[in-house]
Amino acid sequence: MRARLSDIAQQADVSEATVSRVLNDRPGVAPETRQAVLTALDVLGYERPARLRKRSAGLVGLVVPELDNPIFPAFAQIIESALAPTGYTPVLCTQTPGGVREDEYVEMLLDRQVSGIVFVSGLHADTAADHDRYRTLIARPLPIVMINGYAPGLGAPFVSCDDREAAELAVAHLVALGHRRIGLITGPDRFVPVLRKVSGYKTAMQRLTDISEDELADLTELSLFGVEGGEAAAGRLIERGVTGIVCGSDLMALGAIRAARQRGLSVPGDLSVVGYDDSPLMAFTDPPLTTMRQPVAAMAVAAVRALVDEINGHGAPHSEYLFRPELVVRGSTAVARTDTPPAQGGSQRPTPPAFAVPA
Repeated sequence: MRARLSDIAQQADVSEATVSRVLNDRPGVAPETRQAVLTALDVLGYERPARLRKRSAGLVGLVVPELDNPIFPAFAQIIESALAPTGYTPVLCTQTPGGVREDEYVEMLLDRQVSGIVFVSGLHADTAADHDRYRTLIARPLPIVMINGYAPGLGAPFVSCDDREAAELAVAHLVALGHRRIGLITGPDRFVPVLRKVSGYKTAMQRLTDISEDELADLTELSLFGVEGGEAAAGRLIERGVTGIVCGSDLMALGAIRAARQRGLSVPGDLSVVGYDDSPLMAFTDPPLTTMRQPVAAMAVAAVRALVDEINGHGAPHSEYLFRPELVVRGSTAVARTDTPPAQGGSQRPTPPAFAVPA
């Protein structure tokens, strides 16, 4: 045993006494030093003591809606990186239409005895969903943290981007460019982030333009999330004469650009488009997309810290942490035209793809 302690101490560059404290799971060892000793055990081929296995192989559930939208893989990647130093490993659960549902994933995670679960844009964001499913988890007790979506009365930490402010900033940007007839495209209004975006949009439009409340209803299009939903909704708004569109996601914005080009309009010459998320590759679309950036890294790290605090019994505040969005101005917005835009229909220019990386 002395030889083994000596080997481990030499590999980890610590004293044998420190190795002994780590192997016996005693306090007084810095986290980075403890990790160095455990890594030395692995490198030298020694089996970790049973008392340390749970600490080093703890599992945390990570439930996301889907991976088609690049913003969700971005959240997953940063959450995994933030969890690594804590000794926890995420079990990624992705939902697809007609596939495994959130509740089924939760049952699977409970069977694997996860230490906690992070929900990203889950049913907690759906005002039509039954939130008792989360109360059941909290009562077990199982620590949970929710990202992007708020459900009153749930004793858990919530981490969200300020969707109201995002919509207000997007509208203000377009108004500053001379646009007045500005439309909004976003998802179904049963979702909390959607309701907040609609509220921020209407507030900014009423404050900054002379558009009436009745006209605002005509300029708001709720559709399915994704490129196709954005394309269909944008087509209807273009027919109503908008010169700028605020979108509820980057993918919806790409759909809006496609709709404009199919009608022979240019972006941003005839129509300015603002996305939401600043998901990966949006700087390389054609044109590069002006968008509202979610602070994904800060939000993911905050969610992990709150979850780990809950797991360790420190009790993170059961409230909502709101993070400020950032306007990222690129090439899909420009000064509003002062002349009449090209007629819709008629001869159309060739339609380049809405997503293309320039040479």
